Amino acid sequence: MDETRYTFKQALDEVSASSAGGAPFLIAYGLTFLITGILSLFLPRQTTALIAMFQGGAALPLAFWLERRMGTRRMDAANPLKTLSAQLAMSQGLVIPALIVVYTLNPGAIPVVLAGVGGMHFLPYAWLHRTRLYAVLGGVIALGAFALQLFLGPLAFNVILFFIALVYGLVAVLVFRHARRFMAAATSS
Repeated sequence: MDETRYTFKQALDEVSASSAGGAPFLIAYGLTFLITGILSLFLPRQTTALIAMFQGGAALPLAFWLERRMGTRRMDAANPLKTLSAQLAMSQGLVIPALIVVYTLNPGAIPVVLAGVGGMHFLPYAWLHRTRLYAVLGGVIALGAFALQLFLGPLAFNVILFFIALVYGLVAVLVFRHARRFMAAATSS
């Protein structure tokens, strides 16, 4: 579709339809957080903290693979929101230097910091996908992990990893349900 022919609504609709509303990313990252949580029961905390920091290296290719199976066609290169959507997706990668500092000072804080960064990362998706689910997800992940850290102290490390996995999984179902209306419209046009 030619960029000059996109209305703002059409551009937003295509973002949600092509990505299945972001559900594939929640599923993939939820799965890698679950695996990391399981590993945290058997591996040293420092090792698991490193795995948690870089689990996105496994989650991202899986998310793209799921997106191609769950979403509609690829987003048109002429979609005026394509660049913004990519920048939003990749923005949290810029936190890696801060995570390295956190790891150096206290590896046990990595899950709560990842939850805070994830919570912040999801807020713009409420606008992009036109659903409050992402705003709620951001708040629940960030504040829920913070509360778990306050109440459980060092025991929160494993619990937060499982908490993130559970919340991502639950929200993935809701987000996918929301995205279906855009996907149905995209396949019928």
